[in-house]
Amino acid sequence: MMALDMTREYAFEMATSAIRFGSGATREVGADLVDLGLRNILLFTDPNLTKLSPVVTALESLEANGIHYTLYDRVEVEPSDRSMNEAIRFASSQEYDAIVAVGGGSTIDTAKVANLYACYPADFLDYVNQPIGKGKPVPGPVKPLIAIPTTAGTGSETTGVAVFDYKPLHAKTGIAHRRLKPALGIVDPENTRSLPSQVAAASGLDVLCHAIESFTAIPFTERPLPERPILRPSYQGSNPISDLWSLEALRLTAKYIRRAVADPSDDEARTSMILASSYAGIGFGNAGVHLPHGMSYPVAGLVKTFRAPGYEAVDHPMVPHGISVILNAPAVFRFTASASPERHLKAAQTLGADIEHAHPDDAGRILADELIRLMQDLRMPNGLSALGYGSSDIPALVEGTLPQHRVTKLSPRPAGADELARLFEDAMTSW
Repeated sequence: MMALDMTREYAFEMATSAIRFGSGATREVGADLVDLGLRNILLFTDPNLTKLSPVVTALESLEANGIHYTLYDRVEVEPSDRSMNEAIRFASSQEYDAIVAVGGGSTIDTAKVANLYACYPADFLDYVNQPIGKGKPVPGPVKPLIAIPTTAGTGSETTGVAVFDYKPLHAKTGIAHRRLKPALGIVDPENTRSLPSQVAAASGLDVLCHAIESFTAIPFTERPLPERPILRPSYQGSNPISDLWSLEALRLTAKYIRRAVADPSDDEARTSMILASSYAGIGFGNAGVHLPHGMSYPVAGLVKTFRAPGYEAVDHPMVPHGISVILNAPAVFRFTASASPERHLKAAQTLGADIEHAHPDDAGRILADELIRLMQDLRMPNGLSALGYGSSDIPALVEGTLPQHRVTKLSPRPAGADELARLFEDAMTSW
């Protein structure tokens, strides 16, 4: 028998939330809480959703089942450390048995963080990913969280990851631990009916990048072996189980994203996209993402004036997460393809490319070209320059990317400061 290399990872874990999928399933949340013996609930949402069907339906279900609830509707789209701390103060001041989060990834992530610090008070940076924070593991179980997504994008209902803008560094970071994953994700296609077209495009492109990045991340066997099992990271690198979920998410997204954006009344497309979002969440929640996401964090954090169509309710400059990710993707995949050309070609083929006679040296270009065609069809900005960035901003963008070890270390091809600078320059214009 071959001896194991005990300096390298030899195992991977499959961890995800319980998922219930079906049109109208939001109506069941009150009965779920009764069956779990949970009667005193915090309901998290954002102010734009308070009067809309997903929240109204959830509240009706709570009331019909005799559940006492307290509403917190001050979640920010693209939350920051400031808004997270506000939510933590609220949750810490309440007596509650569980949290129900109705909204996009911003709402679900905010609920995860508020629940963590209410259960285990600590300095805010204690649980935040290294090197920005101390990266301490979650000490024990948190109170149950039921996540009800209203966008087809983040897959946050499946993962133990929460992301936010850390204003002191003008970059995104987050907290990641399996104990933060929701006890149940209720994935109800009815909840995306009111999604504006451009929000559907941005969130759908986040699904796309989740799928490709997790499929092309370094293999789990290339990570160092943790000292103890509890220190095994949520983002483990690509593995045989995550590959299945990621590729199916990519297939569904390639088939349905254009239809879902063009016609919100297309039930088949909407249903398939929110299903793809959960599939991708299971994939990247275990394998991880890499450079497109790592580079996106300063792109979002350093924005000065850009305001995306479809996000008019946001009263400050903001780059939607899916846009900040996809604009980096063509440049990144041209760069990383040499490390795993077969995987990059497989991703391109799933998006619709003919790879029958493709040479491995062309894998990055072929995948990038497929992504650019999709970006053009969905009327994405033409590169980072369309967001107001220029070459003079590259040092700050690089500085904001370098601390994102949780994701950048999963790149199949290492990227230091010089490589990142060239990638950002390449991403200034997409076509």
